[in-house]
Order: sequence, then C-alpha cells, then structure tokens
Amino acid sequence: MSRARRRTRSARLTASLAAAALLAGGAGVWALSGGAQAATGSADAQDDFNGDGYADLVVGAPDAKVSGKSRAGYVAVMYGSADGLSASRKKIISRSTSGIPGSATADQQFGASFTKGDLDGDGYSDLVIAGAEAGSVILWGSASGLTGGTNIAKYGAVPQIGDFDGDHTPDLALFSEQSVGGDDPEGAPATLWKGPVSRAGKPAAVLNILDKSEWWGWEEDDASCATGGGCEDGPDSITGPVKSGHVGDINGDGKDDIVQWAYTGDGTWGNRVLYGGGSGFTEDRAPGDTAGEDTGTGVGDVNGDGFDDVVVGTDGWNDKVRVAWGSSSGLSDENVQTFDQDLAGFPGAEEDGDQLGASVSVGDVTGDGCADIALGIPGEDVGSTSDAGSIALLRGSASGVTGTGAQTFHQNTSGVPGVAEKNDRFGESTALLDVDGNGHADLAAGSPPENGENGAAWVLRGTKTGLTATSAYAFGPKTVSAPYADAHFGAALR
Repeated sequence: MSRARRRTRSARLTASLAAAALLAGGAGVWALSGGAQAATGSADAQDDFNGDGYADLVVGAPDAKVSGKSRAGYVAVMYGSADGLSASRKKIISRSTSGIPGSATADQQFGASFTKGDLDGDGYSDLVIAGAEAGSVILWGSASGLTGGTNIAKYGAVPQIGDFDGDHTPDLALFSEQSVGGDDPEGAPATLWKGPVSRAGKPAAVLNILDKSEWWGWEEDDASCATGGGCEDGPDSITGPVKSGHVGDINGDGKDDIVQWAYTGDGTWGNRVLYGGGSGFTEDRAPGDTAGEDTGTGVGDVNGDGFDDVVVGTDGWNDKVRVAWGSSSGLSDENVQTFDQDLAGFPGAEEDGDQLGASVSVGDVTGDGCADIALGIPGEDVGSTSDAGSIALLRGSASGVTGTGAQTFHQNTSGVPGVAEKNDRFGESTALLDVDGNGHADLAAGSPPENGENGAAWVLRGTKTGLTATSAYAFGPKTVSAPYADAHFGAALR
C-alpha cells in the first residue's frame, strides 16, 4: 500500500490581512498551544500534534538570536484549522523555552532540522528537533498541542521517524552532528530506536543502525564500533555527515526507508537510500550527486503504483530534475524520468542559475491518488528582478510527471502577498501538508532572505485543480512575536 498520499489543504485568511501582517510585521497573540478542537479534518496523522485532523506546520529559524546567543535558533509551530493558519495558534520553541532541556547556545542552530511522528503511540504526533552537538529534543503531542521536552544526548543531526522494521509502530533513526571535510567521509555515530519511545526517552529497544550484512567485516563486539568510535559502517556508525532526510516505502515491503543527503568526500554530497529492515538498514545509492551545491530531494508516490518514488532537483552535475521510480526491487538507474522547464506545459523557460528543485516536496494536492511535485526555484528572475525566486507545482499521473496543468507562483503573482525583490530566493524551502484538513495538500514556501535576512513563509491553498493564490497567507517572525533579526525564518519547513 502506498504511504505517499499525505493529502493536505489550505489557508483561508484573506490575502490583504496576510500581506499587512508580513509587510508591516504585525504581532500576533502569543499562544503556547493549539487548543483542543473536534477532530474534523482529514490531514495525515503524522503531521497532527493535537489530534484535531488538521496538519500542523513547523517552521525553522535556525539563525535567530535567542537569549542573547547568536544563531541559537528556534522553531515556530503553526497549528492548522479549518481556516488554515493564524498567528494566534502557534508555539515558539527554543532551548530557552520552559520545559525544554538544555540552554540556548551560540551557533547551535536549533531548528535547522526536525521530524514528526507518533513515537509513544498515544495517537498524537510528536516533534523531534535536532540541536547539533547538544543532541536532540522530543516534544510530545497532546490534545492541547505540544508539551514537555525530553532530551536525546549525542545525536543532534537530521532525525527521522518511520516504521522502519514493519511492526506498525514508528521508530526513530538518530544521527550525530559531524564536521564536513577531508577526502573521505568518516564514520558518523548513529542509532535506531525501536518504538514505542516512552516520555522518559526510553525506546522499546536500541538497534544497530545497519543490518549485520552491511558491517563489511566488522565484528559485533568490536569495541570502537559498538561505541560509535569512528569505525566506517560499523553497527553503530554510518558513513559521513547528513544534511537532510526523507522517509517513504520505496520498495513496498511495508518497512519505511530513508533517503539521505550525505557527505561523500572531496567536498561533494549525494543521496543514499537506507532500506528498512527488521535488524537495521541496508544501504544503497540513490539519484543525486553534486560538487558541493545543495539540492532538494523529496519522496512520495508520484505515479500512484503503491511504491514511493525519489525526486531530486538539479545540481552541480545534472541540469534536469530526476524522478527515480520505486519498485519491489528498489531504485534503479534505468528506471528514471528526467525533465526541466522545457517540459511541455511548464510555464517559463530554463535559465542558468535558476536552481530548479533547490527544494522539493511531494504530496497529493489534487486528491487523485498520485502525488504532485512542488519545486522551489529560488534563483529564478522575476522580470528584471534577479534571484527573486518562484515555486512550481507539477502533476503526478499513472504515466509519470506531466506538464499538463503545471503552475508557477512568485511574489508578483496576483494574490500572493508581498513583492518580488532582488535576492528574496522565494521557494528556497517548501513543504506539502494539509493545514485545513480538506483532503488537498497545501503548499508552504519559505524565503529565508526576505526582509533583510529575517525570513518569511507563505501558504497557498490546495484544491482538486491544483494550487490557488486565493486566500494565500504570509507570515514572518514578527507576525508570531518571535526573534526576527537575521533569523532566516523559513529555512526549514515540515
């Protein structure tokens, strides 16, 4: 069964009010929780912290100053509702928030990455926020929204939640913060927590990150491997630092897999896939390699065949977006669709520096059972305004990605709040999730450089015919009464 059909919907606040909030920096009412509501929406439970049926959007501001500490970072949780998002329904979480273990420290960039899922099995999604060398923090879902905070020491980079062993209980894959450099990537400590995870931070079991067949000669009782002591691909280690990860069932075996953007040595990065299994992951390669530039990756069932697919944006080596089709045997170099802005029906034209797919999100906007693809194009020029940025939505279908019905939006599009400005890089981040619970994924898009590097985010409503700018909602750190100077609000969205 496909797990890619996470249908999300839209925000219905008026565009004029949204524009006023964004451009004037209007402050919303401070709210610490989402408030209990009747569960009337149809959003994916993984995105729903308070169980009301509406997806909740998490916005990272990793470079914000918190408690006087530069680049300490925070996240803003925007609770969904039948009316979409509002500054009155939010929670700001940093290392200085009451109940959150640890303290704000300079350059921690808390909120640079995070993941969602119901770790303790109570029916409410939980939030795990990475905190670099300080480790990670779990916020627990409840009828009143996220509560408490449980510390996870040591593992502070790109956590991922999914049912990796196929027992219908979400597990937590944890990775450590590592420096990048050198000719060859070093072993990075990692571990796999089998769910359920208690609110005391105790998993049902701790598993090796890799299946024994992947240890390549390392002995199970090797002391350095068992303690994450730098062994390459040992039982408690995985090769290279990780920047991002996306979860889905690529081979349709009922066990979730992870596609990771990881350091490959010599200043280069690339995607790898970790196939889930009962005793750890099996590692293989996935499309996407570059000479140092960031590129977007997304996972979802684009052709509706029950296997999740991997979508990779253009990068330093490839000038086309690639869709690697999932199958019972996993990914294959021969089973790939490629396209760019020359795809028939794709509005606009391909230009150098556009960065088509610098961010990628996959989800079903139209509700037809095939996931659609949102592509950030942050280097796109809007008229004579360079690097203003745009976003595109391409339809999925049984025959693959199609340009039929393709849409593009930027800040000069009618109904989208704001104005396209030089170096806004609108679309540098994207997320598809159903914030109004109507069965159609809505698109969240970020512009971290907006308003002098303060940052901002937008939500466009999803419908059965695609995205609409009608009632689009825009908000920034001032809107939610959070630290704003050089915050890069919207650098991460989920």
